[in-house]
Amino acid sequence: MGFYGPMTTHGHMRNWLDRITAAAAWLVLPLALLLFAQWPLRDLLHAGSRQANDIAQWVFALYVALALRHATRADAHLKAPAVWHGGWHRWRRLGHALCVLPFALFVLVSGAPMTWRAVVALESFPDTFNPGYFIIKCAAWLMALAMALQALLDVMGGEDTAS
Repeated sequence: MGFYGPMTTHGHMRNWLDRITAAAAWLVLPLALLLFAQWPLRDLLHAGSRQANDIAQWVFALYVALALRHATRADAHLKAPAVWHGGWHRWRRLGHALCVLPFALFVLVSGAPMTWRAVVALESFPDTFNPGYFIIKCAAWLMALAMALQALLDVMGGEDTAS
């Protein structure tokens, strides 16, 4: 039961996506640690900095993939002032219907084979051969999926902004 009565399917989907993006926000801590650790690893230990950099790259990719959806959900993007004063939510729905959703669906469809091949091969970073490069490709696909779901929810109506 939601605050205003029984929760709809849209509400469940928004709630589920909100929980995932809230959990992904914690990725900023290991990301900062890995980025900070690169200098001491390189300058003091003379080892491990490239591995720390590679791991930081895929943590960053996952973080950004879900942070973009969260910023959209929280209505935290920059907006033109003229549009903001004249019913932003109508423009937002139109923009999601005409721009975000088609582009996200395009990335999902066109990126699926590349992402699948990277996962099956457990693709490594090309310059260091460290494992995990496939995670970056998965993060791009995940970002498109999260944005498509958010755009669908916004286009279909219901709640306009983050609660």
